[in-house]
Amino acid sequence: MTSTSREAPLSPLILLCLAATWLIWGSTYLAIKWALVSLPPFFQMGTRFLLAGAVLMAWMRIARGVAWPSRRQWKHALCVGALMLGGGMGGTAFAEQSVESGLVVVFIAVVPIMIAALNMFWRIYPTRLEATGIIVGLAGVIMLTQGTGFGTSPIGLSAMAIACASWSIGSVMSQRRWVLAPGAMGFASEMICGGLVLLALAALSGEPHKVAVNWPFEARAVMAWSYLVVFGSLMAFNAYMVLLARAPAGLAASYTFVNPVIALLLGVWLADEVVSPFEWMAASVILLGVVLLMARRWR
Repeated sequence: MTSTSREAPLSPLILLCLAATWLIWGSTYLAIKWALVSLPPFFQMGTRFLLAGAVLMAWMRIARGVAWPSRRQWKHALCVGALMLGGGMGGTAFAEQSVESGLVVVFIAVVPIMIAALNMFWRIYPTRLEATGIIVGLAGVIMLTQGTGFGTSPIGLSAMAIACASWSIGSVMSQRRWVLAPGAMGFASEMICGGLVLLALAALSGEPHKVAVNWPFEARAVMAWSYLVVFGSLMAFNAYMVLLARAPAGLAASYTFVNPVIALLLGVWLADEVVSPFEWMAASVILLGVVLLMARRWR
């Protein structure tokens, strides 16, 4: 490791980017819940990603002169966007209609464990420490499903299971088969395609009627949606891209186990969400599993 790479995590830019991925992404799930007051889940997520993707792509084309994605890359973006954003984020927003936002994020913390398990289909097997992390994390998820939050909402539990599976499969396939356009252009195309898929789901589930009934939207819902577009989809993503380029991989992925803690605290503090001691214990077990899984990358 060079002296430059050792100093990078301590630089002001890296610290700001860490703060963005920790605080902004950790708070987006509460923003989703607040936006649900006026904006139903698929419509909310679809418009969010479609607008953010269009803005990001326009910036890359006009300011950076980056080439359009190829036809093949657009097809890959559609597949990845349908899974990660359509199933992943759409399922998450759907679950938040009946489950506390903090518990939803704790459930999402299992995604790295699911990705590690899926990679075994490509004969990438975990080490003993990683395997221990997988087992511990899954045990924590089982505990979490027995708590009050998910126990009283089987629909929310099913939505989160589908969301995490969709996100994990999309993540693995984007690395193994469906390669996107390089850099931010690839993410922009994924957001545009995922946004269109989400709007199609909104139409199929009758959400346009709900949108019409809720018009005019509550100010808090509009502000939360705007926060998701500007901060959650654009600023935090760019911060994450900087971390990937300039910081160790383990540090860049640290949001995985920081976000659930922040989301739980914000939910309790700002939204009066109720988290039982048993659910706090389950969250701790899940985060322990993620830490064990990521320990090798941190070293």
